Amino acid sequence: MKGPLDVILAGPHEAGIRSLLAQGAGAERSAYMLFGTAAIEKDPWTDTARTRLISHAFIDLDDDDVVSTSERHVTWQTDSFMRLLGRAKSDGLVPAIIHTHPKGRARFSKQDDRNEAELARTALIKGAPGLISVLIASDGEIAVRIWRSAEKPTAIARILHTGPRLTLTAENGSNLGFLDRQIRLFGDQTNAMITQFRCGISGGGATGSAVLPLLMRLGVREAVLFEKDHAENTNLNRLHGARQEDVDAHRAKADIHARTVAEANLGMSLATIDAWAGEPCTWDALKSCDVIFCCTDDHAGRLFLNRFARFYGIAVIDVGLAMQRRDAQSFDLFARVTTLVPGHPCLLCGGFINPQRAREEALQRTDPAAYEKLKEEAYLLGEGDPSPAVVTFTTEAGAMAVNEWLTGITGFAGANGMAPTRMRRFHARDERFPEISPRPGCPCCDATETPGRGDMTPFLDMVT
Repeated sequence: MKGPLDVILAGPHEAGIRSLLAQGAGAERSAYMLFGTAAIEKDPWTDTARTRLISHAFIDLDDDDVVSTSERHVTWQTDSFMRLLGRAKSDGLVPAIIHTHPKGRARFSKQDDRNEAELARTALIKGAPGLISVLIASDGEIAVRIWRSAEKPTAIARILHTGPRLTLTAENGSNLGFLDRQIRLFGDQTNAMITQFRCGISGGGATGSAVLPLLMRLGVREAVLFEKDHAENTNLNRLHGARQEDVDAHRAKADIHARTVAEANLGMSLATIDAWAGEPCTWDALKSCDVIFCCTDDHAGRLFLNRFARFYGIAVIDVGLAMQRRDAQSFDLFARVTTLVPGHPCLLCGGFINPQRAREEALQRTDPAAYEKLKEEAYLLGEGDPSPAVVTFTTEAGAMAVNEWLTGITGFAGANGMAPTRMRRFHARDERFPEISPRPGCPCCDATETPGRGDMTPFLDMVT
């Protein structure tokens, strides 16, 4: 495990941790977890290595496993711990122990140090890369550390809590002076949290060009943009920041957005990657994000991020638009925002991805000659005519996505946070929240072994 460490804690697993406080009836309780890893060789903002630990499974202890418990201690059978270590080794995961402090704070005691050192020694002998320890106090505060040797643990201060509600526990949070009016609404603490989210934007076209400046003016300090296209004349009606001279110079969209951020000088560090999200050169940057806005209009990118969100526990907020004219007097104008977080159904279950189109788009990018041959032989669905696009609608769709992220952090639209899917009908001037259930047999939602699985070979367990 290289570089600084942080933790991604999925909502269902955090709920399991918090349930221990109720189970204990004033006495300490314990449980196990398993974590996947995200090894990042080069963070896109610092070019340095770091590692993320992603919650994969919560494993409650049977009452028979508990030897004794009080408000100051808990002990349990070693057999269950050995089974945990065996599972972690066979699946390439990191084992974790959890316990509560029902009468104290989220501070590890000297007794915790002594007991965990012995457990860590055993875990390391059995081939584990370390032993994670999670502590929750009666006030709900959570502390995390990892033993990579039996001598001394390493504290992990940065915890991303992910689900319909998004929270970031981190040190060194501070607010930017130009955010005074925003602080008056959300408060110092929440506003500082907003500024510390590391945001990814997949696609720098119409919606992506709206999302980026909104994040910048919300105070986000670290963002990464994945975009490979160049400005064209037909982009000028909706691409924020673009100029006629950019089209004349065949300027990369990423460079246009970098210029926008630099000229604003509001404290954002923007990394740009000349690739489609999903190409191997993007993996490190994607794994570095706390949230990713999917602003691409292709099925291949959506299919990749749909699976990526599941493996890495990183929230993906997908934006989609559909516009058509029915007749001389009527229109169909839709914007959709779907949030891919633990507990929400995926884009496949919602019918928002066409897998055949995704395969065709992937082939077009990786093997253009083969794509053209199949196209000539009429084996492909075809690209069709360009879709209509109007800047007011694409911009509003981008704002919908950013506001959904904000409600996940602030709860301004209710304690439940982000909606699974939100649909705005511009032509009908209404908004709908369709109920979508996980589809039986879905290759994403039905795969119980993939949430928080993190790194594996092949990447995302996909054979190309």
